[in-house]
Amino acid sequence: MANKAQQSDRTVASPSVTLLRDRLASGALDASVLVESYIARIEVREAEVGAWAWFDADFVRAQAKTLDAQRRAGLPLGRLHGLPVGLKDVIDTLRIPTENGCAGDAGRVPLRDAFIVERLKKEGAIIMGKTVTTELAFMHPGKTANPHNLAHTPGGSSQGSAAAVADGMVPLAIGTQTGGSVIRPASFCGVTGYKPTFGAIPRRGVLTQSPTLDTIGVFASDPAGAALLAEVLFGHDIDDPATTLAPTPALHAAATSKPPLAPVFGFVRPPGWEESAEPQLKEAFNELIEALGDQAFELPLPSVFQSAADQRKLINFAEMAYHYYPYARDMGDTLGQVTRDAIAEGNAVLARDYQSACDMPKVLNAALGELLTRCDALICPSATGPAPLGLDTTGDPIFNGLWTFCGTPCISLPLLTSQEGLPMGVQLVGERGNDARLMRTAQWLFDWADGATQ
Repeated sequence: MANKAQQSDRTVASPSVTLLRDRLASGALDASVLVESYIARIEVREAEVGAWAWFDADFVRAQAKTLDAQRRAGLPLGRLHGLPVGLKDVIDTLRIPTENGCAGDAGRVPLRDAFIVERLKKEGAIIMGKTVTTELAFMHPGKTANPHNLAHTPGGSSQGSAAAVADGMVPLAIGTQTGGSVIRPASFCGVTGYKPTFGAIPRRGVLTQSPTLDTIGVFASDPAGAALLAEVLFGHDIDDPATTLAPTPALHAAATSKPPLAPVFGFVRPPGWEESAEPQLKEAFNELIEALGDQAFELPLPSVFQSAADQRKLINFAEMAYHYYPYARDMGDTLGQVTRDAIAEGNAVLARDYQSACDMPKVLNAALGELLTRCDALICPSATGPAPLGLDTTGDPIFNGLWTFCGTPCISLPLLTSQEGLPMGVQLVGERGNDARLMRTAQWLFDWADGATQ
């Protein structure tokens, strides 16, 4: 069971994003030719998978045609020249509907691009379309199904982004995570999902749910592809106080370089392991840790982590109640029950409890710092098991929220397969701010798992 998630008969294997970038830049592949393959896939599969909130094939073709003309004219090329990218439908995009998965925002069309959309366009990426999100990026599901088995959830809230990459509709996509909305759908859909250090990617123009927690993340087929996209998005924006003016780490170079020594992994059983992790997930992890041999050892988490999930939730709901007040006031009857309940719970949070919860990450990161001096990365499950049956749930984020709360970088790798043939992700967690090292370690493990199954 400790093997890379097998490709479903329904899905298609994605080519290396690094290879696509190189072929596009050299002229060996035209952007127009590349996008036609993805358009054809969307036309075949979208009716079943439902990954897109907005898609216009002619708009995609027009962008590709312009980029091909620029290359033929010998003009400078961006770092993502010709690569299609799907955008979660909470990311403002100029003159393109951005409806936040919410009936109350139907028909909303922004007049300005989000920071990350400006960056994508500057670097030559093709905006492929807007991917489905859950309602207001919370837990009321959207229309998307899991490409590996349409009867199962793709996760949430970045469900459309994960499903689109998993199904070969687009090579790259962007999502957001406040609890587990990048890592969990990546695990369920069998792709790489990367949530950087908190504040690494500016959030201006992205729906605000919880500014203390909201983090932009990316999806790709492998860590190197995720690193290529994320590196372009890193930066400082005066409109996002979580960002800092600092050099951008060389994520892609790190992911494509060999570690000086084989990495060592500290296996942690996150809070909720005993009662929430499915037996087949526990069995798969035991096999994986055993296969890694001397490169993996168990690290117990200090007891202070046991209350982290409740503290993160308290902050999330309190800030959600504030930022979503206009929705609750003006369109409460149109919101899903799970969204209304979270807002109501947030309204009841006391100021003293909120401030106390906001102090917790300092304590948690101090403890994590000691653990991460003993290994290259922590290793743990990305979710409690394979994607649950049914589209009325997005799954349990219990194994994700802790790392979002701490602001640490984490990445889900599609390394395990359930007894039913569904993917199960392996999550690596790195030191806050040391995203490059995590990327190098993740690519090593990804390649190791590939070699172990040959």
